[in-house]
Amino acid sequence: MSKTKRDRFEQIASNRVNKVILALQSLQKCSNTYNYEYNEEDVRKMTQAIRNQIEDLKTAFDKGVKKNTEKFKF
Repeated sequence: MSKTKRDRFEQIASNRVNKVILALQSLQKCSNTYNYEYNEEDVRKMTQAIRNQIEDLKTAFDKGVKKNTEKFKF
């Protein structure tokens, strides 16, 4: 039985989202001040980089959704 595009998307996207969640949980461990030293600027830079990437992700998916719904017109 051949998987549909939707089936493949659900499987791959679920796996990748779970990897992102695990990576964020791992990064969160760096907040332990017993083992690490950081400042507010470090936290701002990290969170801004993550936010920027999430915005890029959203933009890419928004374009894909819009691309599939636009109709030709003059």
